[in-house]
Amino acid sequence: MTRVIVVDDHPVVREGLVAALGAEVVGVFASAEEALASPLRTDVVILDLELPGLSGLDAIARFAAPVLVLTAYANDEDIDRALAAGAKGYLLKGAPLDDIERAIAAVARGDTVLDPRITARALAPRRRLSTRERQVLALVAEGKSNKEIAAALRISERTAKFHVTAILDKLGAENRAQAVAVAKERRLI
Repeated sequence: MTRVIVVDDHPVVREGLVAALGAEVVGVFASAEEALASPLRTDVVILDLELPGLSGLDAIARFAAPVLVLTAYANDEDIDRALAAGAKGYLLKGAPLDDIERAIAAVARGDTVLDPRITARALAPRRRLSTRERQVLALVAEGKSNKEIAAALRISERTAKFHVTAILDKLGAENRAQAVAVAKERRLI
């Protein structure tokens, strides 16, 4: 039997996981500090990212057992930071129980598991915006046209258009409005 602890500040999530996973859950905690101070031995830590006090992101590396993140947050920065900190799994709340159970088993074996809703994004090569592209993006977010962007940055209109096209491509956006929305979600602007 895989021993699991659950760290989440929402009682309904903790209680739901205890009810669903049964005897596998050997401890439940409302904060990372409580879980880290516990003498309980565990095979997998199910951890939310948004916690009072020490955040889940900051706590990941402090756990001796492998961490399976279970969170509502799917932005690229959180995913990158969680995996860089050593999380072995990243699932979104709302994942089916079967997926959670498979993820627990996989993480306990040492495998890495990503929610299918984020796998493609997480595994895609990260295409970072250059400093100039971020400047152009900020002006796009202000509703500026290519001509206005060119004047503001003292570049040609053709170069401004080139930067906007590159931004759309890197963000996977079909138009300027979608690029701005994606950029806000990823906290680029």
